[in-house]
Amino acid sequence: MADQKVVGKTGRVTGRIGPDRLGEVMIPIRGGTEAFHAYAIDREDEIAPGNRVLVIEYHPPRTVVVSPI
Repeated sequence: MADQKVVGKTGRVTGRIGPDRLGEVMIPIRGGTEAFHAYAIDREDEIAPGNRVLVIEYHPPRTVVVSPI
C-alpha cells in the first residue's frame, strides 16, 4: 500500500507549470508511472518540462501541488 501514496514522491514535469497555469507531471506509483495535473506551491514559479519536482499536496482525483527540487 505504500506505493499508492503520492505526497513525498518525486516526479518529472512533462507539461510546463507556470503562474496561473496548470501543468503535468509523471509520478511513479502502483508499479508504473502515471500523469497528474500539477500546480507549483509558489504560484509565481515556472517549472519547465524535464525538471524534477517533489509532491507537497495531493487533491483527488488527479491533481498535485509540487515544488522544484
